[in-house]
Amino acid sequence: MSVHRILFFCMGNICRSPTAEGVMRAKLAAASLDIEVDSAGTHGYHIGAPPDPRSQQHAARRGYELGALRARQLVAADFEHFDLVLAMDGDNLALAERLCPPAQRHRLKLLMDYAPLAGSPHVPDPYYGGDTGFEEVLDLVEAACDGLIAALRHR
Repeated sequence: MSVHRILFFCMGNICRSPTAEGVMRAKLAAASLDIEVDSAGTHGYHIGAPPDPRSQQHAARRGYELGALRARQLVAADFEHFDLVLAMDGDNLALAERLCPPAQRHRLKLLMDYAPLAGSPHVPDPYYGGDTGFEEVLDLVEAACDGLIAALRHR
């Protein structure tokens, strides 16, 4: 499958998935790869809101800009539009599987499938935790985005 569009998703689209979107945009630009990237949430709690200020702050320290991003909810049409639809964890993957048309299930995966050596099958939600949670999200997302770019180059 040729990949031209990637969607990252989590629960509310204010911490993990916008972080993945921002990191992937920067890494794709550095790799001179022209791929559309977006993010969404399985729940509509924060539609239209910018990423959590803590996500923005930690990402900015590593050179990633998230401020222009706005939360939106995952919709069935996303599975038609995006070539890869990547979940941050198994719970949200299960929710998306219910929404995803059977013919598009092959597009749905866990982001951490692209970083098998990172030591975690999912990107944990940092929302109710402290600074270390946001740093862990960045570490895991950077590793997975590097693995995803490597996979894209080998296609």
